[in-house]
Amino acid sequence: MAKKGKKYRAAMEVYDPQEVYAPKKAFVILKEISAATYDPTVDVAIRLGVDPRKADQMIRGAVSLPHGTGKSAVVAVVTSGENVTKAKEAGAEHVGADDLIEELGKGTLLDEIDAVVASPDMMGKLGRLGKTLGPRGLMPNPKSGTVTQDVAKAVREIKGGRVEYRTDRTANVHAILGKASFSADQLTENFLALYEEIIRLRPASAKGRYVHTVAVSTSQSPAVRIDPAKAKALSEDEQE
Repeated sequence: MAKKGKKYRAAMEVYDPQEVYAPKKAFVILKEISAATYDPTVDVAIRLGVDPRKADQMIRGAVSLPHGTGKSAVVAVVTSGENVTKAKEAGAEHVGADDLIEELGKGTLLDEIDAVVASPDMMGKLGRLGKTLGPRGLMPNPKSGTVTQDVAKAVREIKGGRVEYRTDRTANVHAILGKASFSADQLTENFLALYEEIIRLRPASAKGRYVHTVAVSTSQSPAVRIDPAKAKALSEDEQE
């Protein structure tokens, strides 16, 4: 096992990694222990009590974060006709039909783009790239709002701070919450926007505890755990 760096070990002395904290306290700690010399992305991992092998227990969707993600998303739109102009006017960096599908298939854009949007008429052709786009979370899907006739609206929402989420094979949901430079309040509000959506989507067939663990981190920090009960209580207070 690789030896942890001095800054990482120092961070571990600031808090108890086995403790669970209220959301805002967790983000206060995370900001304090973030040792990167740049402004790292803040991520959340939520372990759910679902079986992702069952279609009715797959949690998937998209949510607009009230304070955005802190980065400008690069969007590719697979469409044709008048939607080409609308997508470009909305700010999409890559727009096209068969030509863009071919380019995506080659993999030349995959490290550059953050989201792919498609109009319904193009999904028959784009669907063949499932093995290329799927593992990177880039395959358009109606549930996440990325298969739509109103491609311009989808582009604006993605660039405005909308993030997609879905359960992986181990029933974890991973998502971006913003940047370490965000205030603890901003990160908390972004987290609650996502958390409320995931709670709302609880499958009726999911039995027992729904949310097992919640942890937030940056690429250069250890994880800080959030108490699911306190997150739920805070979420309910926000809705009242």
